[in-house]
Amino acid sequence: MFYGREAERKKLHTMFHSDGQMISLIYGRRRIGKSELIKQVLKETDITGIYYECKQTTEKNNVDSLAELIGEAFQFPTPAFKDMEQLLQFLFKRSKQEPLILVLDEYPYLRENAKGLDSILQSVIDSNKDTSHMKLIICGSYVDTMKALLARQNPMYGRIDLTISLKPMDYYDSALFYPSFSDEDKVRLFSVFGGIPYYNRLIDSKKSIRENVIDLIASPGARLENEISMYLNSEISKITNANEVFEALAKGFSRYKDLLDQSNVSSGPALVDILDKLIRMDVVAKEAPINNENNRKKSGYFISDNLSLFYYKYIFRNISRMNIMDPDVFYDKYIADDFETKYVPKIFETICKQYLIRRNRKGLMEEPFEKIGKYYYDDPVEKKNGKFDIVTQDDRGYIFYEAKFRKDPVTESMVQNEIRQVTQTGLNCYKYGFFSRSGFLCDQEENQILIELKELYT
Repeated sequence: MFYGREAERKKLHTMFHSDGQMISLIYGRRRIGKSELIKQVLKETDITGIYYECKQTTEKNNVDSLAELIGEAFQFPTPAFKDMEQLLQFLFKRSKQEPLILVLDEYPYLRENAKGLDSILQSVIDSNKDTSHMKLIICGSYVDTMKALLARQNPMYGRIDLTISLKPMDYYDSALFYPSFSDEDKVRLFSVFGGIPYYNRLIDSKKSIRENVIDLIASPGARLENEISMYLNSEISKITNANEVFEALAKGFSRYKDLLDQSNVSSGPALVDILDKLIRMDVVAKEAPINNENNRKKSGYFISDNLSLFYYKYIFRNISRMNIMDPDVFYDKYIADDFETKYVPKIFETICKQYLIRRNRKGLMEEPFEKIGKYYYDDPVEKKNGKFDIVTQDDRGYIFYEAKFRKDPVTESMVQNEIRQVTQTGLNCYKYGFFSRSGFLCDQEENQILIELKELYT
């Protein structure tokens, strides 16, 4: 089964059925589902398509391998090409007769071994632009290399008609991979495995949350035990710096100054460099308060990839213990309690935020909001700074949201107490929203929005 990616599939279908030549660039981190997306869309069209996964080998080897696929696609003997330029010219000229889709997956591998490939592509594209019906998809996981194709100084500049930066799925599409679990357990699974399709496909519906977590990440030799380090090592040369930053972020430090103090990274420029790299890799994000977006001092960093967060919070610092302990004992001692009482409730806030964004995109909000994020305030009573994690801003003003992932229902007194705390800070909201895992023991007032867990998965 293929889940989600409706918007991206629609864009590609539009491209396939457009007139003339079209060039698309698709990139995103490893395991994000780029290849599966392309293969799925190819299945959904009757246009002749050639999908080629580039190899880390010589240009000649890649040319010969791709030539075999060309022969199969057009049902004639394998043609011979001296180089990639000749092969591409053949396909682009062939597409004058009928539309043709060519996919070069993991393009950076081919680019490494075919000298001047960007320039060759540019020349082939330009020489056939008025007659070709080629739909070329260039795909890759090395984000920096792929983004370089869009740079002004690159020969491919101005030739890309469609760019898709594939991001992790939200909580809703992720949950489609494990439909048999309860809504509560869907929250717990997303808290660990996030929105990466590859991870979610590994979840066993016959096992409990605990068993899945132990088998996939929290035991020696687990399927995903080395997943995070492998991904980081493939993109980052100074892995020690990355580990230091991740550890500090996992402990709850988010401000730049605190990260510099806690991470032991040698210098400010080195920290900036590693943070920028982690952001481009889609494992770390930077967020400024919606009420003070230009205040760099109040901007914070956080781990945006759930598996990375889980790994650095529970596994990385305890790896030696995990290797000499029974997996169940290790889980009970170092994961179980904190996971249920602190970790999952925090990720639940992210899920609630994604729910609001999803509804906003679909036009289902009573007042479409323009901003969503954290709201920073100065508490005049406690004489300290604080923040609210989920606040939206629309034409009418602010709406404050509180997310409660607890066993007991939310009561009227809890609602009023939260509202009182908000008003004391000076935040002027025209409505107050509450998410609850266990429902409510109160009625919804005119200035309130009460959202039960089941609504998030409807």
